[in-house]
Amino acid sequence: MKNLYQYTIKFMLVALLVTVLGSCKKSFLEILPKGRIIASKTTDYDLMLNNLDLINSSHDGQLYLGDEVAALEPNWTGASFREKQLFKYEGDLYTADEDAKETLVPLKALYIYNKIINEVPESTGGTDISKKNVEAEARVGRAWTYFLLINYFGKPYNAATAATDPGFPLITEADVTRKDFERVSVQEIYNLILNDLNTAIPNLINTGVVWRGRVCKATAKGLLAKVYMTMGRYTEALPLLDESISGVTGPGAAVTVSLYNYNTAFPGFPTAVNDFESLYTKNTTNLLVVTSNRTFWLTAEASALFDPADLRLVASNYTSTTLPNGVKLLKRIGTSVSNLGVRLSDLYLMRAEVKARLNDLTGAVNDVVFLRQNRLPAGKQAVPAGIAGAKMPLIQFILEERIREFALQGHRWYDMRRLSVDPLFTTPTYQHKVYNTTGVVSETFTLKPERFVFRFSPKVLGENPGLVNNP
Repeated sequence: MKNLYQYTIKFMLVALLVTVLGSCKKSFLEILPKGRIIASKTTDYDLMLNNLDLINSSHDGQLYLGDEVAALEPNWTGASFREKQLFKYEGDLYTADEDAKETLVPLKALYIYNKIINEVPESTGGTDISKKNVEAEARVGRAWTYFLLINYFGKPYNAATAATDPGFPLITEADVTRKDFERVSVQEIYNLILNDLNTAIPNLINTGVVWRGRVCKATAKGLLAKVYMTMGRYTEALPLLDESISGVTGPGAAVTVSLYNYNTAFPGFPTAVNDFESLYTKNTTNLLVVTSNRTFWLTAEASALFDPADLRLVASNYTSTTLPNGVKLLKRIGTSVSNLGVRLSDLYLMRAEVKARLNDLTGAVNDVVFLRQNRLPAGKQAVPAGIAGAKMPLIQFILEERIREFALQGHRWYDMRRLSVDPLFTTPTYQHKVYNTTGVVSETFTLKPERFVFRFSPKVLGENPGLVNNP
């Protein structure tokens, strides 16, 4: 962690040097040392929030863990060591000298967010309102980063055990000299996340989305709702989801945020800046969906969830293969990124599920149908009558809609984690299957409870001897 922080400082100084020197005068160079710019103005800290390392990352482990993913021979044999270990639900993913994708970029981001939070209140040239807004944006970014990390290294949130379940080191200072990193509890990390978001929301200037790489009230409320939902606090999540969805076009909005209607046009593969459905872009590498990857597919069960008329099959360039024994597998094809930030379709599906859990079945149906009206043709959009009026079947239908909407995008792993401690569900069994070239399942890997968490890599443990690893 220390080494990662040192790398981040060098990167950030270079970024500030390029940004600030591009518009500075000669007299400025006579005051500050040449070759180094130290952030001091409020605008300096504001510019840090545009760092692309805060938008793009490579933490892709969750993509391989969802139970909607299957592997297919002969390509499975040639998969990388890490891909195989993830798919087999094994704990050790890295060799002694490898950097772990789960911590490399997120810890760089954490350093930047901490630096802004700690220093922008004393910066020069900004109003109190602008300083609080920059700090608030950094707090939301830190909350998102910690939410990511705790979903890697901490057990699924359980109110009865969270105070004793090992979490992640609590890092709130931008201090590269610190070496004494030790894990705090899952509850302490969630306390930090909740405090950051609740502190940030009142201080954010804009309600609507100004730019998809930056934060507004609608973004922060959507993220806070997701955190509450993960904690099983559905009553608290619902009003935040209402305010997030209604707020995307609120005061300050400068970009379009709306669902694409696949009945009228397909979005293609929009960039992070142009994706209408994104409120807050947090991209990660996704090699499962690239055209050349023929190793990982949707399972036969997940493939069967799609109506043949589902327009997502066209919009996301799905391909299929029918194996000699008749087993049919689907595969989503797209650009090599997934957005794990805040998305409008996710907000609607979260609200539908929360309403169903709170016994507002009509409201839940309305939300999921609203999404389906933008994804399927007329006559295919309704929730089946036998499901719409029954709580548990409706919740299950919404969870399956999440698979249809986010197949091979990494979202399913987070659903699996929270469902594993959900009292409404008996302990589910999650498995991965490898299909041989004839369509027969040749290998099956079952997710064990201890593998709902990642293990720290040997390199991270070597640099931080105070860390205790997960089993």
